Amino acid sequence: MNLYSKIDKNFYKTLLILGLPIALQNLISSFLNMIDTVMVGQLGEVQIAAVGLANQYFFILILMFFGINSGAGIFIAQYWGKRDISNIARAMGLSIIVGTLAAVVFTIPGVLFPKSIMRVFTFDVSVIEEGSKFLYIISFSYIITAISFSYATALRCTGNVKLPVTASAIALVTNTILNFVLITGKFGFPALGVSGSATATLISRVIELTIMLLFVYGKDYDIAVKFKSMFKFSLGYVKQFFKLCIPVIMNETFWGLGATMYLIIYARMGTSTITAMNIVGTIERLGFILILGIGNAAAIMIGNKIGEGERETAVRYAKDFIKMSPIVGIITGGILIGISPFILTFYNVSPDVMHMARNVLIIVGIGLSIRMVNFVGIIGVLRSGGDTTMSMIIDLGGIWLIGVPLAYLGGIVLKLDVTIVYLMLFTDEAVKLFFILYRLKSGKWIKDVTVAG
Repeated sequence: MNLYSKIDKNFYKTLLILGLPIALQNLISSFLNMIDTVMVGQLGEVQIAAVGLANQYFFILILMFFGINSGAGIFIAQYWGKRDISNIARAMGLSIIVGTLAAVVFTIPGVLFPKSIMRVFTFDVSVIEEGSKFLYIISFSYIITAISFSYATALRCTGNVKLPVTASAIALVTNTILNFVLITGKFGFPALGVSGSATATLISRVIELTIMLLFVYGKDYDIAVKFKSMFKFSLGYVKQFFKLCIPVIMNETFWGLGATMYLIIYARMGTSTITAMNIVGTIERLGFILILGIGNAAAIMIGNKIGEGERETAVRYAKDFIKMSPIVGIITGGILIGISPFILTFYNVSPDVMHMARNVLIIVGIGLSIRMVNFVGIIGVLRSGGDTTMSMIIDLGGIWLIGVPLAYLGGIVLKLDVTIVYLMLFTDEAVKLFFILYRLKSGKWIKDVTVAG
């Protein structure tokens, strides 16, 4: 009984230390992104749709970054359990290399062919024109973001959660101020519209990376390794890294493509529909504040325990996270439903768009408990245990075999209301929930991925 109490106390203490800063970062990010959307929304529904669709291109890349660094994070968390800094450095180096290459692949088309990319998402000429202006500028931030992602992941996995939160908060506040100045033109600056929003974001991402690098190396953090040591790999290390990471990268990339298919379908349903869903996406992020904090804390805590060789504690942590997830989801969903009418009043959109957004947000709030269990189960537990292939099969099977076909059937073939289409998509979440719980119960998800470098 004493052991049980000791584990519980350590569990909740560590969860608060890791989860709260990550949740705070997401709160700041979600709140300021919502302000950005409201600012762009003052220009009109076309601009909201344009920026939302242009950002969907970046969203695919962000998910690739997330996949790359989730894979690297599994290594870093488990190596940190062993305090193996040299192998942590190699994991960072590989994540920077792969992330930068992915960024280059997305940057070149974004700069050279922005209109062609926008035509993939919509036929609306006005949306294509506005979106291409935004996409051209924002594409220059992709490589910077790749490097920031790698350092932020390494910092979190080694327990240094405050620096990435601080850097992100400063960058996001800067982004909001610059948006205010550049979108509509203030203090003598020209009114740049959507181009002003993209410029503000680019500057803020440069600031974020600069702050992290200055503090990591200026304050001699644990990950302040020499650049040379980040790129000294053995063949065995590289093979093990990619064996684990490729399923995660594929998972996030193809999941992102599936989510993009949703938006393409919404865009085909009309500009009002895609505008409503972009607003929903912005407000929905508020509901994911605690989910992201708890999910990321779970990945770090469970990964550390596996690295330390404490398998039983890792299993117990996994069970505790899964038990708390639906409770937190229900509370968060209720709050989101309650505050969404107030938030929607800040958007300068038509009554039809407002009505669609409100109805979908009710479904989002109701379904948040299931989505939280799925997120924590896949990101926080299965992946941190090294079970990346099975988590990929569950996640991609849900979205591509169930979600996308149902969205196409409801939105394009049957031409149903977007509220009904969105409700149909929750079939995907229900099916994933079953397989996640079954996999966790089997105990086959725990694997020590650390190798001699």
